Amino acid sequence: MIDGNTLIAWGFAPGRWFRDALETANAMRAGGADDDAIFIALQTLQPIETLMRTNGIPFSMLIEAENEVERANVTAVAQHMDALMRVPTIMAGAVMPDACPSGTALGTIPVGGVVACDDAIHPGFHSSDICCSVAITVFGRRDDPKRVLDAVHDVTHFGPGGRDGIRMPPDEVMAGFDRNPFLKGLERFAIGHFATQGDGNHFAFVGHLKSTGHVALVTHHGSRGLGAQVYKRGMAVARKHTAIHAPKVPNHNAWIKASSDDGRAYWEALQIVRGWTKANHIAIHDLTAARLGNAIADRFWNEHNFVFRKADGLFYHGKGATPSWAGFSEDDDGRTLVPLNMAEPVLILRHRDNRSALGFAPHGAGRNVGRKAFLRENKPQLPAGIDARFYCGKPDLSELPQAYKNAASVRSQITKYGLGEVIDEVIPYGSIMAGDWEAEAPWRKRG
Repeated sequence: MIDGNTLIAWGFAPGRWFRDALETANAMRAGGADDDAIFIALQTLQPIETLMRTNGIPFSMLIEAENEVERANVTAVAQHMDALMRVPTIMAGAVMPDACPSGTALGTIPVGGVVACDDAIHPGFHSSDICCSVAITVFGRRDDPKRVLDAVHDVTHFGPGGRDGIRMPPDEVMAGFDRNPFLKGLERFAIGHFATQGDGNHFAFVGHLKSTGHVALVTHHGSRGLGAQVYKRGMAVARKHTAIHAPKVPNHNAWIKASSDDGRAYWEALQIVRGWTKANHIAIHDLTAARLGNAIADRFWNEHNFVFRKADGLFYHGKGATPSWAGFSEDDDGRTLVPLNMAEPVLILRHRDNRSALGFAPHGAGRNVGRKAFLRENKPQLPAGIDARFYCGKPDLSELPQAYKNAASVRSQITKYGLGEVIDEVIPYGSIMAGDWEAEAPWRKRG
């Protein structure tokens, strides 16, 4: 029997790959192969370490700063991107106008960051909120926006957890769970969280189209607990792969080899999660339309925490960045939604496919400082003239308009850098967010 000592005596460096190597070697020995044949086979299995680049490759900074706070933010984003662009799988990168750091570990992809990768899917680059996305429904008949906001409040749930009663996702979405290792056993999340929205910056926004006056509903959320669990499994596989093939790469930059069995399964899981998330938006919109008794005149959506593959074969990861090139998906209709904050219009852009932006546009207004830092320095007020609601009762002050970048500046940069063409706007009436659910959580109340 061939054991680890045998492989070391043959000159192989020990590591996690030994387990598979020993299984292969002993199977070949049992089949009658001699040592020379086994040695040649093991040479093909032995991992070759992929090293970090000494210097990061260039990337586009499509962002401007107008004051000291913004300059500090841009500097921090650039530092993270410079470290990130040393990861050996990355072929190109870009930064959107809404960019801000998304973590403290150097080289964490920032919000508003885009990278194109060769034969690699990085779960950390789309984050746990897989397929965070925005969807719009324009109602056919003119309606009272308050009535629309009331209806949304009644038909869905904001914040952690699932909902009372079961509303099943489409059969075609659920059909892929049992056969996929990244989805198997997660059906309870897909069912329990269906037709609900999350917390943080997720919202339901009601307003009217500037062009026609028709009332529109815009929702913003991701894949809820389902996506979080798929991300957790994906990161475990990515870290295992990178620990063997690129041990000097930080954990948050770990990847799955896209052409491997794991890579193909993870790619399939991402598409199923995407299908669930789209169906989740549609379910909330359809329930609202049914409650109103109103027809649907127009509808589209687009995601901004996801991985896309172009004809060049590269995998384009957008972290808080929205595709802005024609045909990025089978259901793309050439328009991109960019919400700014609850008191500002949701922009509707026509795609521009800017090469320096890798074909992406910003996903919103972004922040210059983190939530806690903002609240330490500011006492934000609810916006006047906006029906701002918080599902859990207490407002989340870190989600008020002052917490975000200047909307006019972000809009100006979209035009300046050619990231999209504004073709319409949803003028705000009001919005619903989860609010500060932690302050009112049952486990924080005594007696």
